[in-house]
Amino acid sequence: MRVRSMAAPPTPWSKNLAEPQIHETAFVHSSSNIIGDIEISANVIIAPGISVRADEGSPFYIGENTNIQDGVVIHGLERGRVLGDNNKEYSVWIGKDSCITHMSLIHGPCYVGNNCFIGFRSTVFNAKVGDGCIVMMHALIQDVEIPPGKYVPSGAVITSQHQADRLSDVNPQDQEFAHHVVGVNQALRVGYLCAEDSKCIAEIRQKIDIYNTNEDKGLERSIEVYNNGLDTQTVEQVRYLLEQGFKIGTEHVDSRRFRTGSWHSCEPIEARSVGEAVSALEGCMSEHQGEYVRLFGIDAKQKKRVLETIIQRPDGSTKPTIVSTYSAPATSSNGSYSSSSSSNGGRNSSYSNGNSSSGSSPLDSETIDQMRNLLSGGYRIGMEHVDSRRFRTGSWQSCSPIETKNLNEAISALEECMRSHEGEYVRLIGIDTKGKRRILESIIQRPDGSGGSSSNGNGSSHKSDTRSNYASTSSSTPVKSYGTASGGTATLTNTQLSTEVLEEVRHLLHGGYKISAEHVDNRRFRTGSWSSCGQIDSTNEREVLSILESYLAEYPGEYVRLIGIDPKAKRRVVENIIQRP
Repeated sequence: MRVRSMAAPPTPWSKNLAEPQIHETAFVHSSSNIIGDIEISANVIIAPGISVRADEGSPFYIGENTNIQDGVVIHGLERGRVLGDNNKEYSVWIGKDSCITHMSLIHGPCYVGNNCFIGFRSTVFNAKVGDGCIVMMHALIQDVEIPPGKYVPSGAVITSQHQADRLSDVNPQDQEFAHHVVGVNQALRVGYLCAEDSKCIAEIRQKIDIYNTNEDKGLERSIEVYNNGLDTQTVEQVRYLLEQGFKIGTEHVDSRRFRTGSWHSCEPIEARSVGEAVSALEGCMSEHQGEYVRLFGIDAKQKKRVLETIIQRPDGSTKPTIVSTYSAPATSSNGSYSSSSSSNGGRNSSYSNGNSSSGSSPLDSETIDQMRNLLSGGYRIGMEHVDSRRFRTGSWQSCSPIETKNLNEAISALEECMRSHEGEYVRLIGIDTKGKRRILESIIQRPDGSGGSSSNGNGSSHKSDTRSNYASTSSSTPVKSYGTASGGTATLTNTQLSTEVLEEVRHLLHGGYKISAEHVDNRRFRTGSWSSCGQIDSTNEREVLSILESYLAEYPGEYVRLIGIDPKAKRRVVENIIQRP
């Protein structure tokens, strides 16, 4: 790797000709300029077009795992110093696991703590930003000390200590986003280092050639199919999670249950080192060959997941895919946080009412698990039925209310509804009595006699590659299955979009969420470099579907994904690929 770095020039205030110290695991792009007495720690990424210039004020320090993004300028005045965490004086100190994002200006004397996020085009001068602070876009921080864990909104001008002390605290969603950015940049660092290594890049090109010559063009197979172990990106993710103090969990599921989100936990990973964790992951993958396996981090303090990633698929692919950055809190009996575990520790359970087994019940294990999750989460259960003619108009009718909180009694009532309405559709309803809303609609019986939970009105399987926060189940958060909304139509004709996408759009709009879309070509898909198709401002279902279809037509031969956005929490709730090359 050819790094553009040089010693500090001789000046009236310094003639030490100090040179940058760059850790061997750091990546510094060749188009960036690194000048003078600068210490760049392990796993740092310095993106293209950056100027880090310790030729006036010095020295500078950049901590482990920190990413300095395109166009950032770091400089310092000759006078003025801050005290680093090692009790030495610095012109600029930037802690570990921090993000200095595009076009930001960090000018010493300046201290930026650990786990901080400095947003686009923001300026920090003659100031101290405490650990865990989030500074959004186009902000100015000057001549003040920001207490740890504070949130600076976009466009804010903080130039008095009184303003700094009145800032609000960072919320969990902002912290999660900052962690996610660090994780993404660690993956980029590994990729850039590989691109500079002729041996590493040669192996990948060979795998691409094998992939391109594969006769089965219909299968979307990862270029990592022929790699038996974990790839570098997954190993780096494991390292990052452990360094952040998170525990590591793994789950597996077969292809049939993957559509219902019924994941099961592998053995708990108690590893303290990267090597031990990787060995445990590979053990889970080996034990469950031919199944999906996913990795996730566990924040034990806040009882939630971080960085949930599928690392193995039934076809043998081991290229990691982020399913959802952060999911709802859920605790399994083995102490990990699992999206499918119930009181039996995540194993499939059979319904039994005395001497009958699961085989004598028309309900499958997924439906029973859904009911158990609803009851344990404090929700009520309802039932509805409709014949084939009225099904097309969505005119469902209620069965007798279920008032019990006992699982066996609820199952008996549900089976009675199914028997009373043989030859009709029957669906299970989950009801949040406090919020006065439905949280689940799942068809469990059809006129042809078939059972099993389904999230849409025609019983079709999920064709789209869904990465949705709605797709997980837990002991406290039941799966959110999309059914046909009451009064709506079961299908919309003359559309390229699948029924699942139509139902997802309908439920997002009914839930008050905004909708947008992103696209990416084959080459950039592997790096996750999605581009926005544009915000969809309409809340009319047909208009939204029409706009989505126009995006599919505008980007043929590319991936297009549907985005659901919670405008209040300012976060994504759905990422769903709706078109593939």
